[in-house]
Amino acid sequence: MSMTKNKLSASRVLVVGDVMLDRYWYGAVDRISPEAPVPVVRITHEEERCGGAANVAFNAATLGAQASLLTVVGNDEASHKLEALVAKTGIRTHFGRDSDLKTTVKLRVIGRQQQLIRLDFENTPKNEVLATQTATFTRLLAEHDAILFSDYGKGGLAHVSDMIAGARAAGKPIFIDPKGSDYSRYQQATVITPNRAELQQVIGAWATEDELHTKVHALRQQLQLDAVLLTRSEEGMTLFDADGHLHVSAQAREVFDVTGAGDTVIATMATLVGAGMRLRDAVPLANRAGGIVVGKFGTATVSYEELFV
Repeated sequence: MSMTKNKLSASRVLVVGDVMLDRYWYGAVDRISPEAPVPVVRITHEEERCGGAANVAFNAATLGAQASLLTVVGNDEASHKLEALVAKTGIRTHFGRDSDLKTTVKLRVIGRQQQLIRLDFENTPKNEVLATQTATFTRLLAEHDAILFSDYGKGGLAHVSDMIAGARAAGKPIFIDPKGSDYSRYQQATVITPNRAELQQVIGAWATEDELHTKVHALRQQLQLDAVLLTRSEEGMTLFDADGHLHVSAQAREVFDVTGAGDTVIATMATLVGAGMRLRDAVPLANRAGGIVVGKFGTATVSYEELFV
């Protein structure tokens, strides 16, 4: 199923969730430290990328959609760096600032083509700032075609239930990349997109495909979801909805890096549905986009040309 570039560029996607700055420090490793048995890394260059919900919004924008990003960050160097990076991609930014918050930064030190260590800087936002975010969300809701919640468990979606209720009342499709073992806060979403490990935390292990189907449909009914999309890496993905299930196999190609593949899948799906495509028609294309992105290094994106041409 194809879609014109014009139709796709009319799709307005609002991404809400936890953003982070992905920082990479690359260096040369020539010796072991005299102070401790660790490598000494002489940093030669740095790179910064949009991470978390910012990468999700970047994926929607790269496909050609009009993306907006609503989030809560600190009032620190990392947040201004991140906002500038995001704005440069043409995404509309709505950054709420909490001066007590540390903007999430994942710093990876790379030497000899491998990650030597990752350092995470983070804490949890305050309720007052989150309440302001919900008010901004209500204001932005009407001017968007699809709503996407990107939950990284950093606390930025503590009020997600209120926002889902608002989006439901406005008749907007709601996409959720979930986190944690309690999915009750995602009730009444259109579709949630857990991977195998995430789904297992919620429904327990399954021995057979039949058992999986029974458990997922029970979860779907319990949470009043239209659909659950299970992403299964090398096994492709399966959509469970009121009509049963739809399975699409993984696109066979060289897997270089799976970082951010889930971001690409959900962003592609929200963009296509926002442009008027049926969810079942959007799933094989989202799967294809995920297959393209794992062939690239780091958090990456897919363009309209790569997906359709």
